[in-house]
Amino acid sequence: MDAVRQTLAGYVDWIRAFHIIAVIAWMAALLYLPRLFVYHADSQVGTPMSERFKVMERRLIRGIMNPSSILVWILGPLLVWITQSYADTWLHIKFLLVILLTGLHHFFVRCWKDFDNDRNMRSGRFYRFINEAPALLMVFIVILVKVKPFS
Repeated sequence: MDAVRQTLAGYVDWIRAFHIIAVIAWMAALLYLPRLFVYHADSQVGTPMSERFKVMERRLIRGIMNPSSILVWILGPLLVWITQSYADTWLHIKFLLVILLTGLHHFFVRCWKDFDNDRNMRSGRFYRFINEAPALLMVFIVILVKVKPFS
């Protein structure tokens, strides 16, 4: 197993690059989806506009948000394993924040299912507020990765 890790270490820059690309795609979706919810919440159920939002939300979730989050969760732990940075405190905190981001992802999927079944009970104002959560988590994650406090 150590030989596999050492072999992959030669590709760590490539793995890191694809991890960052996946993070950017995931964050774009996490920032855009609640914005779609804002407008969807303000549209009447059954209207062409409401149906168009359903299509946009489904494509965003299935085409970008889910695949990119899966890549983040594969490549991130792979990088930790290759670099053997298990003990870094900043990484533990980052991991906790990524778990929160994943929970938010799943919450957004539940919201989408409510919209898709014409059962949304939340206002556009709620979605405007919750839209800030992924951005806030992203700020803390980036600071942890680049500054590496607690090292």
